[in-house]
Amino acid sequence: MKPAAASNPAVPIDLPVAERIAAAVDLYGEAEVIDRAIALMGGANAGADFLLFVGGRHAQGLLDGAPPLYWPELWGARALLHVWDQRATPAIVAGLSNEAWRVREMSAKVATQNALDVTEKLVQMTSDDVPRVRAAALRGLGSLGTAEHAETITALLRDPEKDVRRAAQQSRDTLEVRLRE
Repeated sequence: MKPAAASNPAVPIDLPVAERIAAAVDLYGEAEVIDRAIALMGGANAGADFLLFVGGRHAQGLLDGAPPLYWPELWGARALLHVWDQRATPAIVAGLSNEAWRVREMSAKVATQNALDVTEKLVQMTSDDVPRVRAAALRGLGSLGTAEHAETITALLRDPEKDVRRAAQQSRDTLEVRLRE
């Protein structure tokens, strides 16, 4: 049985994400990759080949008919870890409130990496139902926060999830070092 959409052999779907994104930049140019990543985050179709670049082998399943769920939005956000321009800021800020926890988590990572002014949203995210989202928000506060965020971080040292407590400790340490500098 032939798949519904055969993978383009020119797309290196088995390479690590960073290498796939670099290949997409080589093919489309950085600005186009950023625009398409933003489009994916907004729920738009950015093209089957681009989906394969950002989603790899997993994207082939979507092209073959699997339900997309939140995957294209997540892959769009993840691509922005590797290529960035400030015009992607609104998409990342919107991603912090996405109904899919993986998109919220990835958007927090991108916001942190690019030092976006989203600390108040990160504070809200420290009470997210999903531990990985809380941990990503804490890491963001450690990197971007101010002294006023120390109490929020410290409160999560008592989180029921070990990974969140670990992220709170690391974030508190990061924030303390940053504030001393």
